[in-house]
Amino acid sequence: MSGTGRPYIIGVAGGTGSGKTTVSQRIQTMVGGERMAYLQHDRYYHDQSHLAPRERTKVNYDHPNSLDTNLLIAHIELLCQGQPIGVPVYDFATHTRSQDTETVSPAPVILVEGILIFVEKRLRELMDMRIFVDTDADIRFIRRLRRDVEERGRTPASVIEQYLATVRPMHLEFVDASRRHADVIVPEGGENRVAMEMIVSRIQAVLEQP
Repeated sequence: MSGTGRPYIIGVAGGTGSGKTTVSQRIQTMVGGERMAYLQHDRYYHDQSHLAPRERTKVNYDHPNSLDTNLLIAHIELLCQGQPIGVPVYDFATHTRSQDTETVSPAPVILVEGILIFVEKRLRELMDMRIFVDTDADIRFIRRLRRDVEERGRTPASVIEQYLATVRPMHLEFVDASRRHADVIVPEGGENRVAMEMIVSRIQAVLEQP
């Protein structure tokens, strides 16, 4: 716990494919995953099962309105109160939520990751440390293309179309603009050893406070 007696809340933001997950995983490895409740914002996409499959592909999933941020905030508040939560299970191939949830238990550190987590004022003000992962646009696009094809069942053509139609414009409007709210900007993500050591040292110092 932090010196306030509540969990220490960390936000890791950055553009699609910037290396947010790598940074989050490094933090968990270096600090100890058992000391953390890990929440990914993209698990909180609104369910689109009410739409026909073709209509689901037209939704702008890179706009803040596509995410149930109110539920994420409520879940963080429950964890701060010492209560477990049921995180949604989202299917990126069908753009739908499962009826099942994944239980996340309270922990001394709450680690929140997502491209848009600094956009919503109520969410970012819950955070004690805000980290923005900064990576060149071409590297981010290549990573997203590979991920969406290999892990999310997309075709290369659909990934490119979505990138040009919504991902890039929304990055410029929302994600890149939100970096001004960051306490720490990490170039090259988890490969930045000096930055990672500084971040982890800060977290460990907080955890050691009486």
